[in-house]
Amino acid sequence: MAVNLRYVFISTCLLWFLELSYLRTDLKSTKLSRKKKKAAPLSGITIESYAAEGKSIARLDDGKVLFVSGVVPGDVIDAVIIKDKKSWAEGRATRLVTPSPQRVEPFCQHFGVCGGCKWQMIPYSQQLIYKQQQVTDQLSRIGQVQLPEIQPIIGSANERYYRNKLEFTFSTSRYRTFEEIAERDEKFEQEPALGFHAPGLFDKVVAIHTCYLQTDPTNLLLSVLREYTTKHGLEYYNFKAQYGWLRNVVIRVATTGQILVNLVIHHEDKEAREALLQHIWDNVPGITSLQYTINGKVNDTIHDQEVICWRGKDHIEEQLENFRFKISPKSFFQTNTKQAEALYRVAREFAGLTGKEVLYDLYCGTGSIGIFCSAGASKVIGIEVVEDAIKDAWENAALNGLTHCKFYAGDVEKVCTDAFFAEHGRPDVIITDPPRAGMTEKLVNQLLKMRAPRVVYVSCNPATQARDLQLLDAAYKIVRLQPVDMFPHTHHIENVALLELR
Repeated sequence: MAVNLRYVFISTCLLWFLELSYLRTDLKSTKLSRKKKKAAPLSGITIESYAAEGKSIARLDDGKVLFVSGVVPGDVIDAVIIKDKKSWAEGRATRLVTPSPQRVEPFCQHFGVCGGCKWQMIPYSQQLIYKQQQVTDQLSRIGQVQLPEIQPIIGSANERYYRNKLEFTFSTSRYRTFEEIAERDEKFEQEPALGFHAPGLFDKVVAIHTCYLQTDPTNLLLSVLREYTTKHGLEYYNFKAQYGWLRNVVIRVATTGQILVNLVIHHEDKEAREALLQHIWDNVPGITSLQYTINGKVNDTIHDQEVICWRGKDHIEEQLENFRFKISPKSFFQTNTKQAEALYRVAREFAGLTGKEVLYDLYCGTGSIGIFCSAGASKVIGIEVVEDAIKDAWENAALNGLTHCKFYAGDVEKVCTDAFFAEHGRPDVIITDPPRAGMTEKLVNQLLKMRAPRVVYVSCNPATQARDLQLLDAAYKIVRLQPVDMFPHTHHIENVALLELR
């Protein structure tokens, strides 16, 4: 393939700059580390209980709490302290001395390396217990408001193959484990890889051969891509030097049987691109939408890039109950479709709609929750800051023949003016589904001013939800709480809260 010499020169200069920055950082870190006394290793530490966010707790001889990731209550480990504070410390397990009776054998060959599915060593039934505990602890400690009894967690119907979207990365640098490096004295040759980014490393990728997160043809697609690109010498992307051709591949598998694949390349090479796309189309059955994106930027985001449909439709459709949703390459959609139905049913039940209410859906995204609840509302008003998502929401409403669902782009505190209420009505019920960071303080204050009789708060982070519930306590009481597990074998947990005006 032809190489742009001007681009190589710019990339080389950028690499020199990055290396100089890394060198300065390393020198600074070395000077700081010399000032610190190296912590002695800890031996025979017993892990006592689960904390939150994937961390468990042990207690040191001086009574200090030690947080450790990747371990199970009941494990006895050796560890080193990586962060030492006055009343607590964070450690890293260096050896599993005695495994906990709770431990089970992980089912994936990539466990412990790729960074996903970090709880495979814990039975799913026990994972649910820890997640329920996490919700209870965080709402109690952080929220510090009166809570009703928390309902038993709703587990995922599928423990494997539950994701409808995965993104894999092409990289010139395959990630190697410490054990792999220790086995050899000489330096490794650089080796390309197709898989997931190694945790904490922007340039190295763990080669994935079998993934249990998504149904076929995902693993077949990986195999076909790996074999073809190796045979034809197609260049993977070098994230440090910022050159190469193949960057990413995204696959979406819908419960309707429709499959979307988007191949992301760095620059146009029509002959190579056409041949590769044709090979995918011929050798990966079931694809209904094959697309490609040319992304010459430094970062991987394609939200500002054109996605070109090469074969099939430019989208696929997903279904929740009887509602259909258009999914394009840039669309956001809940990644566990079957469990999204369970989550939305809880939100709909909590909303208590009788057919007369005006429902406001905040952080509405592509309108999925509002549309799912639309049969019980006289009007649905969705508000979302991302304009592309609002366009999808209007299309989804039209796809389902819903004329009483309307969607608006902008910040809630700016959109919800007296003039807006005069046109659309004040909300009887509000559903809010913010990102992990939770709601902004401005939005919380806006909710307090709007004073809807009921608020349904759907959260993917109980810690930030607890903070927001404490602020909303000025006008609302918490009536019901329902945890829902969307992501088996991870520490992530959703929680739905129903608030009623005091």
